[in-house]
This record gives sequence, structure tokens and C-alpha cells, in this order.
Amino acid sequence: MRLLTHLRHVDLAVPDYDKQLDFYAGVWGLTKVAEDSGLSFLAAEGSPEQYVVRLRKADEKRLDLVSYGAANAADVDTLAERLLAGGVQLISRPGPVDTPGGGYGFRFFDVDGRTIEVSADVEARHHRRIEEKEAIPVRLSHVVLNSPDLNRTRAWYERFLGFALSDTLSSPHMGEVMHFMRISNQHHSMALAKGPHTSLHHVSFEMRGLDEYMRGSGRVMRAGFRKIWGPGRHLAGDNTFTYFLDPHGNTVEYTTELELLDEDTWHPHVYDFSQPEVTDQWGTANAMNELVAKESFNDVDRGVFTAPPV
Repeated sequence: MRLLTHLRHVDLAVPDYDKQLDFYAGVWGLTKVAEDSGLSFLAAEGSPEQYVVRLRKADEKRLDLVSYGAANAADVDTLAERLLAGGVQLISRPGPVDTPGGGYGFRFFDVDGRTIEVSADVEARHHRRIEEKEAIPVRLSHVVLNSPDLNRTRAWYERFLGFALSDTLSSPHMGEVMHFMRISNQHHSMALAKGPHTSLHHVSFEMRGLDEYMRGSGRVMRAGFRKIWGPGRHLAGDNTFTYFLDPHGNTVEYTTELELLDEDTWHPHVYDFSQPEVTDQWGTANAMNELVAKESFNDVDRGVFTAPPV
């Protein structure tokens, strides 16, 4: 039974907090909505979520948590009971959420030790329609997580959180390297990437359309931030992509037009990502190779199985 509805926010800890905040609230196009001594909450102007990125000043870089929404408090309770019955370690029991917008939720560890939050009844933020040529993120699109045991992580998310497999990337030499996972008709809200260690692969932000996606990509390039890959268009998910490194080496993506599926008739594909038209249908991006792929392995996240602050 599927109890999650959507991706809410991704929370990052960084040593150089000011530089990171300047990037996300500046060139990347998010809006700072709250801040308190080394903790800031950043919203996307087109999204009803109170915030889509939380930044925290810390001695060590890490992924603090990934947050998902549920339809109501009853579903939050049902999910907590399911996790407890399956032996999953909870960080907190369901109760009031003490972050902007409030709500009712709880936190727990996934199979790789990441902190996951699920919440419901969060107050919607006053948001607006993003206008033509306004090249700022509309909403958070998806998150991709590195896992050293790809299929164990996939099975865990399917069993406990109700994710379904949309598509897989594979190659003759490396085997399966990425699973695209969904909790709605959106092709993926999360993907799992085969990596040497547990870490964040990338966070993706949806733009209004192709023109706004290209204008935003150009703005970040002109500002001098390192472009890893793009602009191009993937086959799996049919979405556009341009990937950059934020000031702390996390990969962030602008995207648009992510595929919406007919879940009743959809069957997962296995795509050979060694074929250039799989990684980029347009042929406009720089070639995907080992060096490009390694950029998104990110640093080892040593924060696993330790809870971040509230």
C-alpha cells in the first residue's frame, strides 16, 4: 500500500554555510523564508511546500535528511507501525513537527542509514505561478541517492515505503547502475545510483519550461559555477538535464518535462546507458564518461545512523 504522496525537501549540512546560502538563495533562484543562527529554510516560488532545501552550518558536510509527504496523520501512523513491525529503527515517534509549516510526522533510518522524514498536515505556503522567461525553480523534482548495494536499497524502499520501479539503467560492463523509483505517476521522485559509498548523488529542481530551463542553466554557467553535464535530455524519464556542483561539491540539477506515466499500463525498461542516445537523446551534452560519473559519487557521508538536529 502506497502511503507517500510526494517529495517535500532535502536538508544539507555544510561547513561554509554563508557561501552555500549565497548560492541557493542567489544564482540558483530559491527564496530564503526563515533563518536562525546557522539554519536556513529555502522555498521554491512555485511550490506550496514551506521549503524545499534546508541548510545547516556544521563541521562536516552531510545529507541531514530527505522528507516526504503523506496524505494525512492516519497514514503517518500506519507507516510508523509498518516500519516498527519490520524492525526499522525510528528516530522519533509520530508527533508534532517543529519546522516551518508544522504538521505531524516522524523520522527513521533507511537501510543505508540515511535519515528519512514523513509528515502530513503541513501548512501550505503562499506560492505563485512562475511567469514566462522567469528562470527560477518551480518546485523540487526528485532526489538521487548513492548506495553501495543497489538492489538491497531498492527492495527496502519498495517493501517499506511503497516505491515502484519505473526504469533501470544498466550496461554490459557494469551491470545495473540506477533504478528510477516512483510514488505517483511522476516517473521518479527518487532514484538510486550504484556508488562506492552512501551519499547524496544529486538534487533536482523543476523549471517552468524549456526556455526557462535553458535560461537558468545559462545563468549558473555565467556565474562561474562548475557545470558537470548538460544541457541534454535523458531517455529514462524523458526529462531535460543540466548538472552543476554547488559550493560544497553536491550535484544539483535543473530539469523540466519529467515524464508522467500511466501506472496501470507501465512496464519498466532496462536501458543500456553505454548508448549515447540513452543518456542524452538530443546529443547536445558533453559525453557521459567515468570522470563525469565520479563527480556525483560525492564525499563519503559519515553521518549515517546519527540523527541530525531538529
